[in-house]
Amino acid sequence: MIIVMNPKSNQMQIDDVINVLKNSGLGVHVSQGTERTIIGIIGDKTVLRDIPLEIMPGVEKLVPIVESFKLAGKTFQPEPSVVNVNGVKIGGKELVIMAGPCAVESREQILEAAQAVKRSGAQFLRGGAFKPRTSPYAFQGLEEEGLKLLKEAKDATGLQIITEVTSDKAVEVSIPYVDMFQVGARNVQNFQLLKEIGKSMKPVLLKRGSATTIDEWLNAAEYIMSEGNYNVVLCERGIRTFETATRNTLDLSAVPVVKNMSHLPIIVDPSHAAGKSKYVIPLSRAAIAAGADGLIVEVHPNPMCALSDAAQQLKPTEFDSLCEDISKLAPILEREFKHGC
Repeated sequence: MIIVMNPKSNQMQIDDVINVLKNSGLGVHVSQGTERTIIGIIGDKTVLRDIPLEIMPGVEKLVPIVESFKLAGKTFQPEPSVVNVNGVKIGGKELVIMAGPCAVESREQILEAAQAVKRSGAQFLRGGAFKPRTSPYAFQGLEEEGLKLLKEAKDATGLQIITEVTSDKAVEVSIPYVDMFQVGARNVQNFQLLKEIGKSMKPVLLKRGSATTIDEWLNAAEYIMSEGNYNVVLCERGIRTFETATRNTLDLSAVPVVKNMSHLPIIVDPSHAAGKSKYVIPLSRAAIAAGADGLIVEVHPNPMCALSDAAQQLKPTEFDSLCEDISKLAPILEREFKHGC
C-alpha cells in the first residue's frame, strides 16, 4: 500500500504519518515528487486495520499495490530514479558507458584497457575478477588479485570500478576495491546473494537472466531493495530464443517496458547479446535510441588473445568509434555524452 499525501500537505503532517507507521513496526519508503509526496508501506499492513490513516491531516488517499515488486515499481515511486555512484549519475540526462575486458588477465592488460576506454569517454571500467563459466575448465578469473589490479587501474585513471560478484564471499572480498557490484545473468535468481548485496548498500547492476521474464527480473531487484539498498540499475543483456545467429537475442523492447513498469534506470549489454563484435556497435546505437540510460561494453586491447569471450570484445579503436556515434546521437535524444577526455 502507498499513502499519497495532498499537494498542500506540510512536513509536519508527513512526519506524523511516518511516525504512526514506524510505531506500528512497519518499514517506510518516502518518495518526494515534484507535486506530491508518496509514502510506501513495507511490512504486514494488517497492523493498521484499526488506525484511520485516510483521515489523518495531509493524507489524500490510500492506494493498494497489486504488483509483487513494490519497491521497484512505479506505484511506489512515480519519478525515475537516479543512482549516484561517486558522482556518476545513472538514469539522469547523461548517458553512462561502462567498458573494459571480460576478465582481468594481467596488470598490463587492465591498465591498457582502462586508459583506452577513459580516452573515449567511458565513466566506468568493467572487468571480471570472479568468472562463472559454463565449463569448469575455462579461465575462472584472478579473484582478489584481479580486484587489486582493478583498484590500481582506478587510481591511474579515475574511472569507477564495476565487477561481477558470484557468492557471499566474493561480496565481502570485493567491497574495499569496487564502486559497483554486478549480478550476472546466472545469478539473477540467487536470492541469498541478492540479499547479501542488499545488505552491503553498494550500488548494483542487475543483469537479466537468459530465460527471465521482466516480472521475475523486477522481483529480483525487489530482493535487493527489500534489504534497504535502493541503488539498483537494471541491465538487459539478451534472452535465449530459437535463433542461433547471435549468442542471445537482444530484447530492446525491455527498455521501454521497464521504463513503463519501474522507476529504476536501465542500461544495455550488447556484447553478451551479440556474442560477435561486428554486431555490438549497431546494437549499441539501437539501445541508446530505444531510451537506455547507458551501455556496458566489452573492450580488450587485443581481443584475439583474450582468455574469455574473445569473439565479442571490441578493439579500443572500435570502441572509440562507438563513443563518437553516441556523442552524435545523444543531443537528438535530449541526452548528454562527451566523446573523449
